[in-house]
Amino acid sequence: MNNPTDNPTDNPTDNPLDKLRSQATEAEVVEVLKTIRDPELPISIWAMGLIYGVDVSADDEVTVRMTLTTPACPAAESLPPEVEEKVAAIHGVKSCRVELVWEPPWTAERMSEAAKLETGLF
Repeated sequence: MNNPTDNPTDNPTDNPLDKLRSQATEAEVVEVLKTIRDPELPISIWAMGLIYGVDVSADDEVTVRMTLTTPACPAAESLPPEVEEKVAAIHGVKSCRVELVWEPPWTAERMSEAAKLETGLF
């Protein structure tokens, strides 16, 4: 009699399709980023244009490349840890790391049209 663990396809925990179903997607990460508000404005960091990139590795580790409106931004202490915490809470994410980047520098041009309208910049 065959042992079910002798054939990896018979063991549901080793099925590669199960891993794919449990992995977070970039779209799921973006949806969470859209819920995180800039502490000084009632606008999401996504709409503000503070997110420069999102990478989801095959190991379920997420890297978010983001900037702040200025290097002296008072949110520098609170915003990156909030992003890490909320993204890490997504089902299928093992960890999240935020890379603060300063190039290219943030400008209001990076804001979405809706964010510009809300702030009166459009």
